[in-house]
Amino acid sequence: MGEGRQAPNWVLISLMLAAGAAWLTLDVVSVAPNRIVPGTPHVALGILGGVPAILLVLPMLAVTLLAWHPTRKGLWLSLASVTGVLTLLPLWLAAATAMLVDPDLPQARVGLGSAIWVLLFLLLLALIELRTRLGLSRPMGWLLLIPMLLAWWLSLVLWLEPLALQREYQARSDQFADALLTHLTLVGAAVGASLILASLLALAMRRHPGVRRMGFAALNFLQTIPSLALFGLLLAPLAWLASRFEGLASIGVSGIGWAPAFLALLGYSLLPMVRNIHVALEEVDPAVIESAHGMGMSRRQVFIQVRLPLALPVVLEGVRITTVQAIGLTAVAALIGAGGLGTFIFQGLGQAAMDMVLLGALPIIALALMADALIGFLSERLRPGGLE
Repeated sequence: MGEGRQAPNWVLISLMLAAGAAWLTLDVVSVAPNRIVPGTPHVALGILGGVPAILLVLPMLAVTLLAWHPTRKGLWLSLASVTGVLTLLPLWLAAATAMLVDPDLPQARVGLGSAIWVLLFLLLLALIELRTRLGLSRPMGWLLLIPMLLAWWLSLVLWLEPLALQREYQARSDQFADALLTHLTLVGAAVGASLILASLLALAMRRHPGVRRMGFAALNFLQTIPSLALFGLLLAPLAWLASRFEGLASIGVSGIGWAPAFLALLGYSLLPMVRNIHVALEEVDPAVIESAHGMGMSRRQVFIQVRLPLALPVVLEGVRITTVQAIGLTAVAALIGAGGLGTFIFQGLGQAAMDMVLLGALPIIALALMADALIGFLSERLRPGGLE
């Protein structure tokens, strides 16, 4: 259809109108003299004379108009507009912070209001819609975020020291590094162990139908147990084992801590991993296997050189799903003393400090998105004709 007129892109129109309305009506920041006193909310139109706020809405209106009669050129212009707003937002926030924060109050804190979060969410959805419409690859979609990430980093380093989230990090930078390392270690250990164990289970299921029925039944049942309940069920057995065997106690096995967290994460990771590995190995084209046998390959050679490479993209999808799930579930493990980024979430909830909650929640979201993107990209590359 080329540059001909098409039906309005109602998804993009709705996202832009909602983003503009949220930006102009909801609170963008709150300013408090210290951590204890509640902050005073401010709307965008009441900061910097309101003119910069209106200027930030103009690209959203332009995208709305372009989406009414979308063309490929219009989609590219819309993509540039949305990326521009995402890049200018932290710079606008830095200017607003400089205006609102009294330099005589060194403990003053600026909290991000609902308008910022809603705007980021809607604009990122618009970015996904535009990437899909333009047929851009997943890596290209992530590259579009580089200007925004650089602008946020630059603003945080140079101008956004009073930001409440920044102050929480500065006060706990050493704890944050330890929590991040613990979080990644638990996730890596659970995913790695589940990959090995799931591979052995999937191979056994291929050979013995009875193992397949019983295995999937047990793994499905395990998925129905809530995470906190599973932690509770593991507490007594692990405490008993630690009291009976000094070797286990010497490596830190107990009813609380890393051991129950690792076992629970391993249990939750097995079902998606086993299912994907089993399906990947079973769904290889029988004609390809028959051709390999016809070439004189042994059963072992067929598995290693033919079946496994063809199954690998689907196996990686299982690794992707398991990793993203484990990153989120590890946050709950903080409740049983396992550490990790979830520690900040629950401490923040206990102190009614939402910025401390964000200090734990935002890195978890970022880790999940990065894992999803990287493993998904690798899976696409390994598929026949991937990313051509």
